[in-house]
Amino acid sequence: MPITLETVDDLASARSGWDELAAASGNVFATWDWVDAWWRSFGGGRRLMLRRVLGADGRVLAILPLYRTARGPVAIARFVGHGPADELGPVCAPADRTVAAEALAQMAGELGHGGFLLAERLAGGVGWPPSLLRAPMRTEASPILRTGSATWDQWLSSRSSNFRQQVRRRERRLVREHGLSFRLSDDPARLETDLDRLVALHAARWGEESRAFAPERVIFHREFAHRALAAGRLRLWMAEVDERPVAAWYGFRFAGREIYYQAGRDPAWDREAVGFVLLAHTIRAAFEDGMTEYRFGLGDEDYKSRFAGDDPGLVTVAVGSRTVTLLAGVAAAAARRLPGRARRAGLRRVA
Repeated sequence: MPITLETVDDLASARSGWDELAAASGNVFATWDWVDAWWRSFGGGRRLMLRRVLGADGRVLAILPLYRTARGPVAIARFVGHGPADELGPVCAPADRTVAAEALAQMAGELGHGGFLLAERLAGGVGWPPSLLRAPMRTEASPILRTGSATWDQWLSSRSSNFRQQVRRRERRLVREHGLSFRLSDDPARLETDLDRLVALHAARWGEESRAFAPERVIFHREFAHRALAAGRLRLWMAEVDERPVAAWYGFRFAGREIYYQAGRDPAWDREAVGFVLLAHTIRAAFEDGMTEYRFGLGDEDYKSRFAGDDPGLVTVAVGSRTVTLLAGVAAAAARRLPGRARRAGLRRVA
């Protein structure tokens, strides 16, 4: 299909029709608000490479929000939003991924000899041409529970007796013995306080093991959370005892999908499995509200496999000259052979 790449000077000029394409992709991290909030927080001094992909009839098929950076003499293009985003890629419908991949190759060509485009955390599954995925640098888990037309009770009945009892008994006990209640943060006046509680509970659980809410990222998440709340996309749940939060769940609702992003809990309540109870509550709410999918985000932790039924995964690839792509693949393979702690540190540097 003949395509044209149209250069757009700034994000605001590309906003019209952007979120319709993001909805077609099913990716909340492809929305204009996510990209714009990220650029405001982390884009200082960086050179935007923003293109619209136009079909032969002039229709916008995809938007490619990238920026240009460099490692020594090597020019690199990356997607705006990387790091905090669980999923990246062209803003387009799955049916237009082949066209978008062709456009990415053209943009990689703009980087000159030796330059390459780092396409991180592309959605797994169908749609991408085999040539794009022939030498993946990295693959990551991204489990999904597809709800279909089932109700919560119907889905729960398909699980083991032991699992059903755990889900029901743990919540009943917390409600009966401690008066546990759930609250969805939907008041703009309370949002800052609720975000403070989320960050505190996450730190209480993970401490320095997690950089999800490092100071520079908290600023970004505060801006995006306010935008998401105004757009009806924010899902920030609190599990409370005597109006005191003991667990928090932070995620989004977009294009018929419930997206789990981060959570935290008071370790003093671990024996009561309050984190598990809150997670089950959010899944039940997704069923009740007719969501088609519940996405568990990055990672293959055991608790996710207890609920999820599918994992299309995420793929990171380098697009560019064959030499650079091969070198990037060798480096990624070496990183995968490192011990777990060293490997995670290396991947953080890439991200």
